[in-house]
Amino acid sequence: MEEQIETLGKSFVDHYYHLFDNDRPSLSCLYQPTSMLTFEGQKIFGVDDISAKLNQLPFDQCRHLISTIDSQPCSSTGGIIIFVSGSLQLAGEEHHLRFSQMFHLMPTQLGNFFVQNDIFRLNYG
Repeated sequence: MEEQIETLGKSFVDHYYHLFDNDRPSLSCLYQPTSMLTFEGQKIFGVDDISAKLNQLPFDQCRHLISTIDSQPCSSTGGIIIFVSGSLQLAGEEHHLRFSQMFHLMPTQLGNFFVQNDIFRLNYG
């Protein structure tokens, strides 16, 4: 079970950041109307507003470099909690920005997962 959760977590993270870095508008398929994103303290509700926020970020190209992925089952919901740390490199920028992101994935009736909760923070310091 634990190995399966780790594998699912890594697969999701790989997929999410691949889309973010290469086809950001496609991220909307990972969210639902009940989803919530907290981005640098700003709370955003619903797939449309989350998608708008992610697509209006003030940079077009970036590359995520993942350092750690920690995944846990959420037994009360059948979901998965994923905590990610890493850095992100913006096009034309020499310095990387450290970040942390937490995802709470919930199962769908089709056996897939969607992002119910997403919390993103840059790590300054």
